[in-house]
Amino acid sequence: MKQLCSVVVHKQVCRPSELWLLYLANLKLDQMYIWFHSRSLSAYQDSWFKSLFVRKVDPRKDAHSHLLAKKEDNNLYKIQFHNVKPECLDAYNELCEDVLPSIHADPEYPCELVGTWNTWYGEQDQAVHLWRYRGGYPALTEVMNKLRQNKKFMDYRNERGKMLLSRRNQLLLEFSFWNEPVPRPGPNIYELRSYQLRPGTMIEWGNYWARAIEIRQQNQEAVGGFFSQIGSLYTVHHLWAYKDLQSRENTRNAAWQRDGWDEIVYYTVPLIQHMESRIMIPMKTSPLK
Repeated sequence: MKQLCSVVVHKQVCRPSELWLLYLANLKLDQMYIWFHSRSLSAYQDSWFKSLFVRKVDPRKDAHSHLLAKKEDNNLYKIQFHNVKPECLDAYNELCEDVLPSIHADPEYPCELVGTWNTWYGEQDQAVHLWRYRGGYPALTEVMNKLRQNKKFMDYRNERGKMLLSRRNQLLLEFSFWNEPVPRPGPNIYELRSYQLRPGTMIEWGNYWARAIEIRQQNQEAVGGFFSQIGSLYTVHHLWAYKDLQSRENTRNAAWQRDGWDEIVYYTVPLIQHMESRIMIPMKTSPLK
């Protein structure tokens, strides 16, 4: 009978072949420990070394609104979107045409109706109203307080509520490089292009559009440019006027023939999360005809 050699390990008897496998297993564990330890140390040293060269972000000393808005005035804008029951649209328009111009014309209210429209293409059975408050938030507060004491307006609100499916609004500031919206003769159609930007890109958008507006002013189609302060944030609204849809098409195509427009579009498109276009028809009493 072949004699077996054995060794005692942890009070257990192992054959030489078993001892050899145990040795290899321990060796493998040692090698893995050394490898992981060296990788961890290397990663730590690499991270620490790179941290010496990371660009430090210089915190802004002013809000985006102060950098982008006009300094010479203190205008605040409110845009309202009213989704009207289809069967009530004509009655809604008559109600607005009776009440809104009286507020616009009353010197006791530091506000102006910039424009009021029905959406033609886009969301159907919708009304859009744009108000300007000269004096900013204090003017807005003053108007709201006075309107609560105005019986005609409160009756208008109650009657209007029966006609609406939903409504929403935003408070806006105007970009410093856009013209202030002023009444214009008609007939015109208006396009409201709304952009939902990626958070943190408003300054970049403003820098590009400060150049772009020079290209798009040649036909006097630019009416106003705004960015949101309250409501849906990082929202931009550009308001344009055209004689008709064909004029819009011709004007927009002509922009591509001007130096710099293609570059501006190329760099601003990645800033956008969502965009929407409305073609709107002015109501009879709108200052923007």
